[in-house]
Amino acid sequence: MFKIIKKNCCGLDVHKTWIFACIGITDSKDRTEYKQARFSSFTKGLQELCDWLAKYHCKDVCMESTGKYWIPVFNVLEKNNLWVTLSHPKYTKPLKGNKTDRKDAKWICDLYMCGMVKPSFIPPADIRQLRDLVRYRFKLTCMITGEKNRAQNCLTVSNLKLDDVFSDVFGKSSRSITEHILAHPGENFDVTPFVDKRCKTPIEEIQSAVDGAVSPEQAVKLRQCLDHIDELEKHIKNVEQEILRLSEKYSVALDLMRTVPGFDKNPMTAIQVLSEIGGDMSVFPTAKHLVSWAGCCPRNDQSNKKIKSTRISRAGSYFKPILVQVANGLLRSNKHPEILTRYRRIKARRGHKKAIIAVCRMLLTAIWHILSDLKPYTPDGYLEPRPVNEAKTLTTSQALNLLRQRGYTIKDDPVTAA
Repeated sequence: MFKIIKKNCCGLDVHKTWIFACIGITDSKDRTEYKQARFSSFTKGLQELCDWLAKYHCKDVCMESTGKYWIPVFNVLEKNNLWVTLSHPKYTKPLKGNKTDRKDAKWICDLYMCGMVKPSFIPPADIRQLRDLVRYRFKLTCMITGEKNRAQNCLTVSNLKLDDVFSDVFGKSSRSITEHILAHPGENFDVTPFVDKRCKTPIEEIQSAVDGAVSPEQAVKLRQCLDHIDELEKHIKNVEQEILRLSEKYSVALDLMRTVPGFDKNPMTAIQVLSEIGGDMSVFPTAKHLVSWAGCCPRNDQSNKKIKSTRISRAGSYFKPILVQVANGLLRSNKHPEILTRYRRIKARRGHKKAIIAVCRMLLTAIWHILSDLKPYTPDGYLEPRPVNEAKTLTTSQALNLLRQRGYTIKDDPVTAA
């Protein structure tokens, strides 16, 4: 029999239209009495839910995250000074075969009163608003990428090889050439006035690349794609202005995060991370808890002294790609030897992907310590001096083989002419 920890708590089964609630009240003799009710998900029904909870002096509420339907319920309960615990559905999933909405609410209540519900991390309201805008900006960026791919398909079908002569098909020179082709279809023209002087590709190659024909149907599609790209870029600029306004109150935390390698180039990178983890690191007891929450560490899947899987979880779908992009960028620089050393050491044994996730864990651990101690980043903790073991000696071939295993490439010294 499980020990009852919470004597008065409520479990909610949230749906789009209705909310099923079950209050469990335990007396001094460990006898539990249940009170059940159903409420509408409209604002009036949510207020009736709060009044019903106050009638039985219930302050602890637990519910599972169901799509986006839990958010208005959470907001109303939070405003009424109720302690709300949000749980992932995989931790509150009931047994099959004897399952109804009322029984689901009672099951959530039983798990919560026995302390068997693992709570999810819910940042403050201002961070949630910032996170919503940052994720919307990410969606707009994905939409721009899709439109650029469609526009590139139009150019490819029309045999306009702009991607072979320009590094950016939607750059200044390439875009001006595309606009001229759409304005004057079927006309031969000189590309020299449209090419920027900094372009390294010869004019002859660019002239040969635009020797194609755009059909009227492809021209209409390409025109719409380019106009949609311009419109989406305007939307992103407006959203970024609001994001910068909301993030002003966290300027101290953002300045500290920008001392981490890779976060000082684009100001939006630090804001993206802050919108996911918040500025208060006290919700994560250690850096390992933050790393596990972000899905940057191996899972625990062991049975009978056998490790079944070490795959990382799917957590951090908006958060993890940012760290991976920063880590890949740092590998192309020699300014941070502590990161390159760790990457090369793990890559030699486990491969590139696991080494990248290890670098992401380094960055996330550094961010946790920076926001906890309110001190800028320093590589001293990663560059600990290791004493040389004089008792162990290696031959020249063994030393070269060890360096190759660490990821180094051995080259002969250049021969200088006498």
